[in-house]
Amino acid sequence: MNNDELYIKRCIELAQKALGNTYPNPLVGSVIVHNGEIIGEGYHHKAGENHAEINAINSVTNKELIPESTIYVSLEPCAHYGKTPPCALKIKELGFKKVVIGAMDSHDKVNGKGKKIIQDAGIEVISGILEDECIRLNKRFFTYHEKKRPYIILKWAESGDGFLDKDFKPTAISNKLTNQFVHQLRADEHAILVGTQTALNDNPSLTVRNLEGTNPVRILIDFDLKVPENFNIYNNEARTFVLNSIKEGHEGNIQFIKIEKENFLPALMQVLYKEQIQSVIIEGGRFTLKQFIDSSLWDETIVIKNENLKLENGTKAPKFDFNPYKIESFRNNDIKFFSNYF
Repeated sequence: MNNDELYIKRCIELAQKALGNTYPNPLVGSVIVHNGEIIGEGYHHKAGENHAEINAINSVTNKELIPESTIYVSLEPCAHYGKTPPCALKIKELGFKKVVIGAMDSHDKVNGKGKKIIQDAGIEVISGILEDECIRLNKRFFTYHEKKRPYIILKWAESGDGFLDKDFKPTAISNKLTNQFVHQLRADEHAILVGTQTALNDNPSLTVRNLEGTNPVRILIDFDLKVPENFNIYNNEARTFVLNSIKEGHEGNIQFIKIEKENFLPALMQVLYKEQIQSVIIEGGRFTLKQFIDSSLWDETIVIKNENLKLENGTKAPKFDFNPYKIESFRNNDIKFFSNYF
């Protein structure tokens, strides 16, 4: 691994610290290097606050070294005025010697403009360093802007004999360790979705417990509004969308959105894109998961399997004929990871 790759790798490490907190912005890390030594580091913490490059610049104690330094950034510096001024202009103004970019930004407002501002100022720019890793870091952001839909993660837990529950009643399949993993997943992703049946059977809260983290936006698909409003999903712990065919409007943290049953998945993608949801975990149940699998509408799938547990009767787990790229063991649970993204 050459030096440029080493520093971009560090940018990625820094960026990951803010996972789950930057929506709708991407995860970005930045490192400033002078004569082979890191003199500044920073990452974007959350939307509305300083971008990574500015945090890195602010962390440099001796600003006089900047014109002789290289700034590394995992994603192309922005070129537009949003809540903060463009980073590309700041880099130009400070006159860095060189700029090294991990991935270019496909987002309409940037898309090569940041790089051009810097090059036009006579500063050397290199891009595409560890590009795949930098794109993977922002798979949610890139999917949202390029495919006009959120990054989709399917998730379920099944017994050794392939059931989601015993005798159609909620059944614990995951162990405590796996539950912690699931809550971390919720904290990292933007939203979480369930269908009517799961909400009625399990009465889930869909919030982050067992660890520190932000609650995801909850999405309930409930065409006929069968889920009673005293159920956990209606509590005030998180922003909640209820997609239904009956009513529209806001009631506190709950937003009712009307949606057609016909062409349901494309309509759902449109709603989530409009609401700027960048990633969503589809937690079930079987019918909802099957719709996504049948339409090949998923980027990642996580299956928790408890091989020793035999349930014999109940809701069958969705049929899913793919090979995992990774399997992790959490005591008696195996977590299988599948990707449709790369």
